Amino acid sequence: MTDLKYLKLLAEKYPNRKAVRTEIINLRAILALPKATEYFFSDIHGEFDAFQYFVRSGSGMIRMRISEIFGNILTESECDELAALIYNPEAEMARRLKSEHDFDAWCKVSIRRLIMVCRIVSNKYTRSKVKKRLPAASSYIMDELLFADDVPDRHRYYDEIIDSLIEYGAARDFIMDLSETIANLTVDRLHLIGDIFDRGPKSHFVLDYLMANKGIDIQWGNHDVLWMGAACGNRACIATMIRINVRYNNFDMLEVGYGFNLRPLASLAQAIYGDDPCEFFRPNVLETNRYDPIPPELAAKMHKMISIIQFKIEGQEIQKHPEYHLEKRNLLGAIDFEKGTVMVEGKEYPMRDMNLPTVDPADPYTLTEEEEEVMVALESSIVNSEKLQRHMNYMFSHGSLYKVMNGNLLYHGCMIFDDRGRFKNVVLDGKKYKGAAYIKKLDEMIRAAHGKQPEGRTNAEAASVMWYLWLAEDSPLFGKDKMTTFERYFIADKATHKENKVPYYKLLDKEETADKILKEFGLDPETGRILNGHVPVKMKDGEKPVKAGGKIFIIDGGISKAYHKTTGIAGYTAIFTSKHLYLAEHQPYEPLQADGTQVFHRPVMHLVHTMPERLRIRDTDNGTELKEQITNLEALHEAFRRGAIREIY
Repeated sequence: MTDLKYLKLLAEKYPNRKAVRTEIINLRAILALPKATEYFFSDIHGEFDAFQYFVRSGSGMIRMRISEIFGNILTESECDELAALIYNPEAEMARRLKSEHDFDAWCKVSIRRLIMVCRIVSNKYTRSKVKKRLPAASSYIMDELLFADDVPDRHRYYDEIIDSLIEYGAARDFIMDLSETIANLTVDRLHLIGDIFDRGPKSHFVLDYLMANKGIDIQWGNHDVLWMGAACGNRACIATMIRINVRYNNFDMLEVGYGFNLRPLASLAQAIYGDDPCEFFRPNVLETNRYDPIPPELAAKMHKMISIIQFKIEGQEIQKHPEYHLEKRNLLGAIDFEKGTVMVEGKEYPMRDMNLPTVDPADPYTLTEEEEEVMVALESSIVNSEKLQRHMNYMFSHGSLYKVMNGNLLYHGCMIFDDRGRFKNVVLDGKKYKGAAYIKKLDEMIRAAHGKQPEGRTNAEAASVMWYLWLAEDSPLFGKDKMTTFERYFIADKATHKENKVPYYKLLDKEETADKILKEFGLDPETGRILNGHVPVKMKDGEKPVKAGGKIFIIDGGISKAYHKTTGIAGYTAIFTSKHLYLAEHQPYEPLQADGTQVFHRPVMHLVHTMPERLRIRDTDNGTELKEQITNLEALHEAFRRGAIREIY
């Protein structure tokens, strides 16, 4: 009866055998298409301009396609110029408008070349899917040109279309639409393996871009869950998130992008630290602010103010949650104000900054009345920021701690092992969890924090798990034994700044580690692969992104400007086509110059795996779903034939 009820519902969409047969034929044909390209990106850290370029270029895939099509026709320079047109059509056309003797002729040639590129990148899709991705304003014309045939008598028809675009001044808009379509079709699925937020100044633009596009999934990173916890109202997450972005001078994003009210923080910081240079809190300026240029001197005071507030609130959180085992991180209470020292893990160190007028030695974790007013203002503006809440709703709905897709396991940070290489037992809600069960339980707790809470419990309280994931030793998103934020600000001895990595990172070179993880998540260790980010690959020190005998790939984008000196490059992205798995090694992104020129660096493409035979959609997870749909449609066809369900014509 259940099956018949389902088939009756299916019959509402396919009311007769003819409709069923048509859909079965369609689905079987789709199964024969090549697997579409998947793109793996990690650790964007607010660098929207570089992120947009990497996505639009397909990490070098578009340039490879251009070489395939025009390699024997155009020079390398001409191929680069065509690629630049796709990457940044507006800037390239502005440059050409000034440099070309006959701009219309250049447009005509460019349209023809872009159409050829677009045909190649769309050949993995059905015509129906391609049409759905075409811009509405240009869809009819683009469809005609993309699916043009070679009948001689129709050449004049296609020529007339392009000539008319030129004559009526529509060429530039059409080139913009074509370039956008090529970028969208080059990559079918975008996997973001964590850390969209912090450090860089344009995380809000990244979220706007993601929400405007399809085929995207997110595996949360530690910086992501920090923002998600802040959006739920958790004060420890709020204070930490504000501190990081004040530290990196991201005032445009905070105040203009999201509408956070920082005025109470600025006023209190100026009042408390007016004569204090706050030497160790000077902001790390990666980009200047256009709309809210806070003077560096004030930014340093704000940085120190919110840092002290953070340490106080964290102390309160640690006291409320002894199960987190973070007592050793309560360092405000370990300060000897008479001696000017602090006790860290049994050893006494001199404090390099003892100007702490808001810290009561007898009660170090209680906010002053003025600090409470600052937190009320921040909490109110964050919880009530329409744009932030919309972005965080997207993060919750499109994200997870891990994802299994097409034989690959994706997660941001690490797995929690003990020193003997076994999955470590961790207690959550009074029960022990390890391995995949631990990750799944944490995922469940994160989602629960965003939903309706039991009576007497707030979302902010439930979101404490996200603060735990930000800095705890057993957090699969953090991967270190401690977070030494306090030590970096207040202790000169750099030995105290050291954050030791958890056993996972010592086990990465062992193939048995990958096998153990893959089996734990139900994947075949002979064919499965793991992709994760979080830790930048230090190419300049000889580090390699491929681990565990080619089964684990570390693809921290290294895209953030803050990492370039550490890594020597702008990190890696991964591309999984129907034939190959590539790692693309990137150089730092160079922005558009004042004279309209822009340099685009071709990434070094490392071929790390070749498929035994070309993968078809039937070989993918999507193919499994389509096969199930075919089975259901065949059952409906039989029900129509037997008369169990009446056909409608």
